[in-house]
Amino acid sequence: MTLALTEPVNRTILLLDIEDFSRRDNVVQACLRRELHNVVEDTLAAAGVERNMQYREDRGDGLIVLISADIPKTVLLRALLTTIPDALCEYNRLASTSAQMRLRTVLASGEVAFDPKQGTVGGIVGHDLNQSCRLLDAGVLREALAQRETDCVLGLSSPVYEGVVRHGHRGLRPEEFHHTVVSVKKDRLALWLHGTLPDDTITPAPETPSPRHGGRDVHEGAAGQSPAVPAGAPSSSGAAFAFSGGTVSVGGSQVVGSQTGVSGGHVTGDVIMGTVRHEGPSEQA
Repeated sequence: MTLALTEPVNRTILLLDIEDFSRRDNVVQACLRRELHNVVEDTLAAAGVERNMQYREDRGDGLIVLISADIPKTVLLRALLTTIPDALCEYNRLASTSAQMRLRTVLASGEVAFDPKQGTVGGIVGHDLNQSCRLLDAGVLREALAQRETDCVLGLSSPVYEGVVRHGHRGLRPEEFHHTVVSVKKDRLALWLHGTLPDDTITPAPETPSPRHGGRDVHEGAAGQSPAVPAGAPSSSGAAFAFSGGTVSVGGSQVVGSQTGVSGGHVTGDVIMGTVRHEGPSEQA
């Protein structure tokens, strides 16, 4: 029996993944999975997330948690920045070397739909969820955890940073988050990493605008005119323009008055390029 795809709903997306999970034996993996659930339980409780306000999907080495949009992201972020590090520190103090747990976490938001199938578990779908999973898989997040002595790292999607963190709500310091762009599969996604970026991370500069926008060259000024060219700099047509004390030299001609169609010699007047427009009485006024 196939159940119907539900309408997409907005959810806060929390993703967690255990570092080096597949390198552990079965006994240690089971221990890590149990402890991950304990950490998430404590974190959600600290944020006031009731059972009926969350959905959890076990991914083996991690968890997908969808949280009701009724829970403020500020509260969730404060729990992620305090409860998770404290819980991991307490666990790792007593755990053996082989059972140490370190986490990559991502907090995002977006539209998610449920596509359940009878006899199976899971079935959540959505573009926003896919993008969030790619943030969790980003190399910069893995490298940040590898280079730090802390037990976890936190990355945010742009909507969470711009809509919440940037405004400096209580307990959230925007200066502690650093922007980078990550490439995962065919996507280039913005990520805000809590703490310093990895040593070899370079944040790409904004992409160069298209040469033309709306039919007008992007290098033109507000009035649609090209900006002044520095003295001695070649123009796109090969002519040189030099400005000195109000006198203009165009292609070897010196201009200080009104002239039309000048191609050389010494002139006194304005050089008019292109079609001459005659102003009517109203325009002259």
